[in-house]
Formats: sequence, structure tokens, C-alpha cells
Amino acid sequence: MIRAPIPPTFEAFRDAARALLARHAAPEDVFWEDVVEGQGVLFDTARPALPAPAARAPSSPAPRVPAAFMSLANAAACHRDPGRFALLYRALFRLTHGEPYLLDVAADPDVARLRALEQAVRRDVHKMHAFVRFRRVEDAGGGERYVAWYRPDHRIVRLAAPFFERRFPSMAWSILTPDESAHWDGAELRYGPGLPRDAAPREDELEELFRTYYRAIYNPARVNLRAMRAEMPAKHWSTLPETSVMSELVRDAASRVDAMQAGRSGAASAAAAYVPGARELPVLREAAASCRACALCERATQTVFGEGPAGAALMLVGEQPGDEEDLCGRPFVGPAGRVLDEALSGASLSRGGIYVTNAVKHFKWEPRGERRLHAKPVGPEIQACRAWLQAEVEAVRPRVIVCLGATAARSFLGGRFSITQSRGQVFKTPWAEAWMATYHPAALLRMPDEAARAAARAHFQADLVKAAGLVAGGALGSG
Repeated sequence: MIRAPIPPTFEAFRDAARALLARHAAPEDVFWEDVVEGQGVLFDTARPALPAPAARAPSSPAPRVPAAFMSLANAAACHRDPGRFALLYRALFRLTHGEPYLLDVAADPDVARLRALEQAVRRDVHKMHAFVRFRRVEDAGGGERYVAWYRPDHRIVRLAAPFFERRFPSMAWSILTPDESAHWDGAELRYGPGLPRDAAPREDELEELFRTYYRAIYNPARVNLRAMRAEMPAKHWSTLPETSVMSELVRDAASRVDAMQAGRSGAASAAAAYVPGARELPVLREAAASCRACALCERATQTVFGEGPAGAALMLVGEQPGDEEDLCGRPFVGPAGRVLDEALSGASLSRGGIYVTNAVKHFKWEPRGERRLHAKPVGPEIQACRAWLQAEVEAVRPRVIVCLGATAARSFLGGRFSITQSRGQVFKTPWAEAWMATYHPAALLRMPDEAARAAARAHFQADLVKAAGLVAGGALGSG
């Protein structure tokens, strides 16, 4: 058995592996040991030490090693797995003894394990690039230096440090970790021993500047605590100034989203020029009849305004009128309306007590022979009509709003809204205590087969039952 005690670096493994290959040492005959500064190694005299490489005969050229293996080994050698060097040498021996295409066999156990080690190390390097925070210190001569302390999962300082050299070439800095330290003076990158946490400064004036910056870029609409904890492990929090304001930002996220949505809903709408100041439904309905805020009015028979009582606890918002609605001037009286009425009955809701409207008040259609086929309204048309919808919400003041289809949901939220991802979820918003979205009844009629239709109807029915529960409970959490 050959004992191979080496420092835990890729360079040490490379040199030792060359010597072992020159001796034709089989992987099972080599015992690898990490030698860490200040620590001894086990079994000091139990095994012969690594031999020096023998002189190679001219007729025996050095084995060719694929560049891909060198890149893989450079990362895997930084992993803390105590068996990594044995694994690397076994793969190297196989590559140079009859298996030159070993790395192409992804299912091979040695290759799969090495790839896993490499991936873990690359991920750790990425986190170090993201989470290192420098603090300013003054040296004895009055100069300044920026110092950071970081605790990586693996021995990655030499992989990660060149990034900071490129990123901050004119700044003198040091990165301290428990294993090793990196120091840049503007001309040379040097490495030294590891240092404890108290070797680095705790706080400086840059901390508050960074917290201010983080508050400014924080997007409350994208809060995902599970992903945040996974991407920003708790062990790094003590060195990240932004974590001191994280609880404040998460706590206030809901109110900030409400403010963002309220601002978005108040964006310029061409119909605003036609909306009267009064917020009585009869006044609004009469004014809407002469709206010319977009080109849809040119081809539609008439404006189709919402109907239902002022003060209704539940408001349903669809996309736009259909052919039958355009002819008679009332919302949801065609085939989709009949599907809606049936589902409302199944949810113990009375159509007479609900306010029903559409995001767009004119029928958009395309000719197909003698028929008029529905055409989906586009963003500018939805935006043009938004002032009417906002006025209806203000006049009715519903406790619960249910949007039927993505177009209706986007008329409130703007941008992209996915019914598939967010159907049935209940949100507290500036427009109503409870806001949710579900399928449009017309979508149920267009399902490709009976099984899909039945499943969609069941979801639609369940969402209306949830809405009924919210109305009855009068609270966001009751549904």
C-alpha cells in the first residue's frame, strides 16, 4: 500500500497523480490523506510515503489526459468529500489504461459521482461570488483596504478569488475563510492561511448604504420564502447586511404589492375622458353608452355595461361581450352565460344578488361568412376600457371579486397572469377584501374532450363555491 499524504488542493493531487502513474500504481494500492496545515496525518509510519516519480524512458511517453478531466478534477478536488482524491485517481487511471472515453459515459458510477462533486463545488463558488460583502478598514499608514469574511461549504478560495480580482482590480482587498485567505494588492493575488470570523471587521459605513440599495431593488411581488432560504442559507446571514432588513421587507411585502397594484390600475385609460365624476351605476351606464375610447365601438352594436345591484358582495368580471350580449345589451346571456348560471346555482349563489360585468365593454369580432366570431381583445383595448371597470368597482364596492379568465385578471393586475398557475388562489387587494380568478365559462365549452370538460367544470364549480364561502364569511381566510 502506498500512502499519499497531500495538501487538499488540485495542484497537489496533480503532482502526486503524475508520480503514481509513472510508477503504474493501481488505484486500490494507494491510500490518500489530506494534510492540512497545523494538523498531522493518521498512520504516520504505517505505510510507505508517496515515491518520487521515476525517470520515464524515451519510448514511454507521458499518458495523455483529456482537458475535460483536468477541468473536472480542478473543481472536484475542492470538495470536502474525504474520498475525492481516491475517486479522481481511479478515474484518471481508467482514462489512461484503456478507457479513454470514460467521461462520455454519464451512467458510470465514478463519472456520475465526480460530476456531482463538481456541481456542488461550482454552486458553492457561485454563492461565494454572490454573498461576499467587503467592509472598509484603514491600515497603519492611512491607506484603505476592504476585508470580507466568508464560510464556504468547500475549499473553493482559489476557484472563486480570480473573479474578485477581475471585478475589483483597483481595490486592495482580502477575503478570509476558515480554510484559506486570498489577498489582492492591485498587482498580485496571494493566498494565506485561514482565519477566524473575528479577524474581519464587523460593521462599517457601507452597511447602511447597501441596506438602502437593497430596499430600493427589493420586489415585494416576488417574495418566495422557501426559495430565499434555499438560495441564501442562514449560515451566511451574519455577513450579509441585507438580512438585517429582510424581516421588515417580508412583513411589509403585502402592503407594498397592494400599492403597486393600485398604482398600476390607475394608469392612464382612454375611457377616463368619458367617465363621469359620479359613482352611481345608472349614471355610469348612461355615460358608457357613448364611449369612443377605442376602435371597438365602431363595429359593436352597443356598449354592454355591467348589471346587478349596487352594494353586491360579489362581483364577477368576464372578458368582453359575445355575439348575443352585443345584440341584447346585457352581459352573460349567451352560451357562456348559461354555463355560468348553472354553476352559480350549484354554488348556492343567486345571479340577482351578484354584479356581473366585463373588462371590455364592446364586442370584438371577426367575420366568418354570416357569423361574427369572437376575437380576443389586446392590451391597448383592455387598457382603454379599464377606467369603466374601476368606476364599477368603486360604485359597487364588492367584498369579493372573481375574474373569469386571464383577460379579466390582467385588467386588474396588468402584465401576464396565468390561470393555470394561479386559478383559485385568493388575494387581498385594493379593490376587494378577497380577489381570485378562475376559468371563463366559454373556456369550458371549448375543451377538447368530455374528460377535460368535466375536470374544468369541476374546478370552476369549486372556485365559485369558494367565492360563496368568502361572501358568507366576510373574511379573506374563510374560503
